[in-house]
Amino acid sequence: MCGIIGCVNPDGGTREVLMNGLANLDYRGYDSAGIAVADGGIEVAKREGEIDRLQKQVTARSDTLDGPAGIGHTRWSTHGPPTDANAHPHTDETGDVAVVHNGIIENYQSIRDELEADGVEFVSETDTEVVPHLISKFRDDGADPQTAFRRAVERITGSYALAVVFENHDTIFATRDGSPLVIGVDENAAFLASDVPAFLEYTRDVIYLEDGQFATLRSSGVEVTESDGTSVNPSVTTVEWSADQTAKSGYNHFMAKEIHEQPASLRQCLRGRVNELSGSVSVEELSDIDSPESVQLVACGTSYHAALYVARLFRAHGVPAQAHLASEYVTAPAPFDSDSLLIGITQSGETADTLSALREAQRRGASTLAVTNVVGSTAARECDHVVYIRAGPEIGVAATKTFSSQLATGNLLVEKLCASGTKRTSESTRELIPALRDLPNQLQSVIDNSTAKSVVEEYLDYDAYFFIGRGLHRPVALEGALKFKEITYEHAEGFAAGELKHGPLALVTQRTPIFAVVTGDGERAQKTISNIKEVQARDAPVVAVTDGQSEVRRYANHTLEIPQTHPRIAPVLANTQLQLVAYHMADRMNRSIDKPRNLAKSVTVE
Repeated sequence: MCGIIGCVNPDGGTREVLMNGLANLDYRGYDSAGIAVADGGIEVAKREGEIDRLQKQVTARSDTLDGPAGIGHTRWSTHGPPTDANAHPHTDETGDVAVVHNGIIENYQSIRDELEADGVEFVSETDTEVVPHLISKFRDDGADPQTAFRRAVERITGSYALAVVFENHDTIFATRDGSPLVIGVDENAAFLASDVPAFLEYTRDVIYLEDGQFATLRSSGVEVTESDGTSVNPSVTTVEWSADQTAKSGYNHFMAKEIHEQPASLRQCLRGRVNELSGSVSVEELSDIDSPESVQLVACGTSYHAALYVARLFRAHGVPAQAHLASEYVTAPAPFDSDSLLIGITQSGETADTLSALREAQRRGASTLAVTNVVGSTAARECDHVVYIRAGPEIGVAATKTFSSQLATGNLLVEKLCASGTKRTSESTRELIPALRDLPNQLQSVIDNSTAKSVVEEYLDYDAYFFIGRGLHRPVALEGALKFKEITYEHAEGFAAGELKHGPLALVTQRTPIFAVVTGDGERAQKTISNIKEVQARDAPVVAVTDGQSEVRRYANHTLEIPQTHPRIAPVLANTQLQLVAYHMADRMNRSIDKPRNLAKSVTVE
């Protein structure tokens, strides 16, 4: 959940690279930040709070705080509160080595007890601080920096990405196990980070470090080895994203920009994958996968809501499918047979719970498929198969365009995997493809014509906000509530519409607005309208997201309109209206929209 940046640059300017990198990573969430630069000795600057506070300290020390090698870090507190002392980087007692760390060291307490018994004095409450002291201990025993680093890593258990600098060395040593690290390669410099946007303005050529591998970054180049020291010839990937794509481009918030980018993201997602002339779906990445007998999906947060949607699509095609919360699946995996497929949905490809669930399934012999946004991510590399949603970089913590692209990709995935055999419903692919073709333009019309901004003015400072939907709209209701609570900090809950009367109705008052998704005019729509009448009988105001086919307007206080489309595509359009509801409410309340309190973009701890 933290961010790491590192740079080796003999021409100087390391301080600027580190500070730019930290700023580029702040979307991941943090409560303190710091840098360490090696130039003869090691200079450290770190502060609790926003990066701006660190920047003031760094500016005041600009005459000394620079050198050929440096590391930086944004921390999200796990061991000890956010304070200057607990901020990274951490050093040994002499200040000869500095360390930044993402993840959790599970056996840190026993190591700390051992080191304190030897007279080592700790200055922080973090698990990370044991690492520089271990390195120092092995250095005292005569080990060179690289060997001391490796020996220290051998002592720790848990999940980690580690980067280390030593005094009098223009080198960064790094390793990872369960937490991402990517290396940026340039002719005259080398970069290291938790995520590509940290150094994208300097290079787009990257090496994705694998679990257990070690990297040595020098100005002369990058060396990668296995844990046993065996040299690795890593592949270099050129990232397609540009630095401009990770900027706000005139929008007040990244979330607003990314909501507005959804039509373009969907075009990219669908390009080359649907053929309207033949009425077929073609997903090259799935060419070697047979139609599964059953499907399990694992995911977290927003991606879990996408998994619920995709599971329903599979079941509609006659394929048994179930979505699981990844954090629960690890300790209680569902049974499967040799013809089952386990799908992990993760926008970053680095979500710790989802990776653990995928690894558990692989240990038990399952075939695995990653649905992710990030090329070269851990999930993409470790799974047997991968499908990319092609949403482009998403910086805002609250997922928006990645969710809509996950839903679109889910449709492609199901159509492709269920295209052969008998697992078909009367609903044909030919009926779906024109709707997919029209989806980007229809979604653009939703964004252009939404009245969400004026609607939310009616419901400021209410007690709670409920979101309801049936069938494929249930995941959208859950996602609408999640978006709302993420960025407004107001109480919001999503329900299957029919479940209100089984308990939650007790919470409904005239101060609990109900956002109801109602499309079409079939049985589901009529039953949802009945649920709307139930809450209106308790004086609750209703906002309906509708395509106008039913009579729901008669019973709603406000409506948010979407175009008529295929029943499987309507949830994508409805979701965008609920994204705008959450965004405008949070903006009206002056919340920190792109960096909600207590949250991080990529959750890399379990």
